[in-house]
Amino acid sequence: MGNVLTGPHVLRGVAVTTVRAALCGRDEVRLTFLREEALPVGSVTTGPTTGLPVRRYQAGDGAVVLDLVNADRITGQPVTTPEMLAEALAGRSPTDAGWWAELDAPVTDVIHDAAGRVLGVVSHAVRSSDDTGFILWLHGSENPVVVGALIEHAIAALGRQRTILAFEFASALSLGLEGLPAGHRPATRKALETAGFSGRNLWRYMHAGLPLAGLPLAAHYEVRDCEEPPGKRLEVREGGELLAEATIGRPVAGIGVLWWISVAPAARGRGLGLGLLGSSLDLLQGLGAREAILFVDDDAPADDPERSRAAANRMYDRAGLMQVDRLFSFSRRP
Repeated sequence: MGNVLTGPHVLRGVAVTTVRAALCGRDEVRLTFLREEALPVGSVTTGPTTGLPVRRYQAGDGAVVLDLVNADRITGQPVTTPEMLAEALAGRSPTDAGWWAELDAPVTDVIHDAAGRVLGVVSHAVRSSDDTGFILWLHGSENPVVVGALIEHAIAALGRQRTILAFEFASALSLGLEGLPAGHRPATRKALETAGFSGRNLWRYMHAGLPLAGLPLAAHYEVRDCEEPPGKRLEVREGGELLAEATIGRPVAGIGVLWWISVAPAARGRGLGLGLLGSSLDLLQGLGAREAILFVDDDAPADDPERSRAAANRMYDRAGLMQVDRLFSFSRRP
């Protein structure tokens, strides 16, 4: 792709000087911001950092947007389907459904070149109950120019005087990714930080192929259906007292999720957690899973032993699960 723009451009209250914004070659982009105006949610304008046109998502964009989403797919995630995209566009998700229900209708925009070719996509929304803005998901081939322009557009659309959260919860485009896989999306992380967002390193994302050999099984447990999240719950009880539990999700495209394992403090040290891990993975395989993923919320500070996941991390490491990435959420204050 050749040069997209050169020279000064004044775009809806934003004066920009852009030099050689050649996206494929990632040539130099030089910007001079003179002034900006907050844009109402739903407005369509031109990308403030590149001069590339931004418009509302249209039905004909589906195939290209799916290609963009799947280009960012990481280990343990299913291929995003048209049905998954439709749910995300409608503001629904099987994971974190309650958080999505609190949002106003999301707005999804695409950025494109002069020939009309879609280069990136961003979806954003407002939660009216506390006037917080959200960047829900975005994809731009990890091109720094494109992802930077998408983020700046979303900030302008949501309003710079709002608190804005990014990658705060999972969307229907993924299987439970409650954050940005920062190691696999370095350009997006850097663009968020450049735009004034602070990152929070919240989750360890892990993966294993099934079967995972050498794990013990729990000696006795009950299996119950679980509606939130949809799947199964394994419970270890003694005398009616719940000692340990694990929750798994129904496999999607051969991928099962181990949502969590917990053991009551008084019952720790008896191998219940490791037994439930083996039984959970065994049950997932019986439900059709060929691989499994799990998420560990190990962001507790060192002085908070109640929330420490050190023992859980050691168990998962010894069992043979591999870390794929760390999941980050981001916030930007006015």
